[in-house]
This record gives sequence, structure tokens and C-alpha cells, in this order.
Amino acid sequence: MVEFIITGEPQRIERFDYPLDAIREIVINMIVHRDYRDSSASIIKIFDDRIEFFNPGKLYGDITVEDLLSGKYISKTRNKLIANAFKEVGLIERYGSGIKRIINICDNYGVSQPHFEEVFNGFRVILFKERKNVTKGVIKVVTKEERLIKILELIDSNPSISTSDIARSLELNPRTVLRDIDKLKIDNRIRRVGGRKIGKWLIINS
Repeated sequence: MVEFIITGEPQRIERFDYPLDAIREIVINMIVHRDYRDSSASIIKIFDDRIEFFNPGKLYGDITVEDLLSGKYISKTRNKLIANAFKEVGLIERYGSGIKRIINICDNYGVSQPHFEEVFNGFRVILFKERKNVTKGVIKVVTKEERLIKILELIDSNPSISTSDIARSLELNPRTVLRDIDKLKIDNRIRRVGGRKIGKWLIINS
């Protein structure tokens, strides 16, 4: 999904749910580092709130996930010819920098840090859609339930509030607010009373 942000400039800004550069970097790493002796497939699963990338083959050269996150390791390549080919065409800047670059891209894009883990004799990266709130230098990931609670608080203080006003107040994509409101209605936590223009929200169970 893409959000169109209107600014004072003639050109609008397009913001995708996920940083495309991070997806590109993850897929390149999947091609370069997978264990091609394993007959199982590289898999990408797309969910409502995340994308999971699974690649056959655990980390190469006795490197751990902790080593990757700390950056204190010597990069070793399982598939040297593939890695060299990608480096020659400029798709790899330098060996061993992919994970750090993915983290930095997500951080600069304002989404929560991706998750890296060894699982099922392979390696998995989870890219999250949730944006992070920054308060006094502390990064906090806002969960879906926390969003629902904030929406209920806004409705409680102003039953006539519109979805666009909720989106602006919480700095959320309007589509996310619509999905959250649908969730609240399905769970029988709110109900719309009255017409579209003069209607109000009624909190049933908070």
C-alpha cells in the first residue's frame, strides 16, 4: 500500500508501508547467501502487519545473530561467485554490510527494527509495517491494541470526530484508521449512531 502525502511542494510524496530499499536489500541477501544445496525454496510471506523472508541455510562461518547485530564479525561468503557478480554490477557495496544497512534504512524510514533469526535450518528476516513513535529520545513501537485504545480515547472525548481527524491526531495512515475502526465495530466496542454528517460514535465496550 502507498500513502500520498501532500506538502507545499508541487510534487506529492509517496510513502509505502515498507521501505522499498530494505526489501531490495533483503532479497539481494537471499540470493547471495542462500544454501543452494538445500532443495527447499526461498519464501516470502506477506501479512497485514509484516513481511517474512525465509532463506534455506543458516548463517555461514560460525556467525551468530548477535554478531550480525553488533557488527563485530568477519564476513564470510558461502557463494563467492554470486557475491562477486553482484558486487561487480554495484548491487553490493561491501561484504558484510547488508544487515546493518537494512536496520539503518528501517530506522530512517520510521518503522520498527526488523527481526533476524535462525529457524528451521534457515534464516528468517521479519520486516514490520508498524511505525515507531519517538518521545524524549526513546523509541516506542505502537502495537495495534495501543492504537485501538488511543482511537477509543479520542472518540470518548469527541464522539463526532471523523476518521481523518483521528488519522491526523495519531499521525496514522487514514486506511489504517479505517481498518482499526472496522475492527472495533466487529468486536462490538463501538457503534455508529445517526447519519453520516451528523452521526456520532457510541462506545459500547472499551
